[in-house]
Amino acid sequence: MSYSKTQGVQVAIGERRRPQPGGKPGYLRVNTVHQGDRDGVRGVYHFNAVDEVTQWQVVGSVGVISQAHLKPVLQAILGQFPFVIRGFHSDDGSEFINGMVDGLLKELLIEQTKSRARKCNDNGLVESKNGAVIRRHVGYGYIAARHAPEIDAFYQEHLNPYLNFHRPCGQRERKVDARGKEKFVHNPLCQHE
Repeated sequence: MSYSKTQGVQVAIGERRRPQPGGKPGYLRVNTVHQGDRDGVRGVYHFNAVDEVTQWQVVGSVGVISQAHLKPVLQAILGQFPFVIRGFHSDDGSEFINGMVDGLLKELLIEQTKSRARKCNDNGLVESKNGAVIRRHVGYGYIAARHAPEIDAFYQEHLNPYLNFHRPCGQRERKVDARGKEKFVHNPLCQHE
């Protein structure tokens, strides 16, 4: 009896490296969040895309990860960014490493990269937004796939504008008293404009 190591599968889609935005917007970090299974039935999938430089974030939802359902949601997500998309970085998930996504990105002249082996922080930005945004607003419980269109409409009409224009920030405000002494005061009600 002989044993051999499992051989990794090489997929020629996307380059395995970290994106190099050089301080320019348009390099997205993308990931999916699955809303659980119940009795063997899959739940909703949330797509999260975050620009590495500006932190602009767009979220979408789909009931089934298939080319027919994924393409319109992906096109809608890419269309909501206010700047030219130059890069698309994801993990090795089959929802992003496939011919349909590769063809769409090549058509739009977007460079596709994917996470490197043993570099767990390659997609850390979007992973942190999964918990801080999606799980915070949607939760962890099972949501049936049939609710994906309503969730996606909520994201497009309410959540995405909130994330990018109206989110309250924790920015400190500088106050100068009568003697000229500066003091920084936390203002929880300030708004991003």
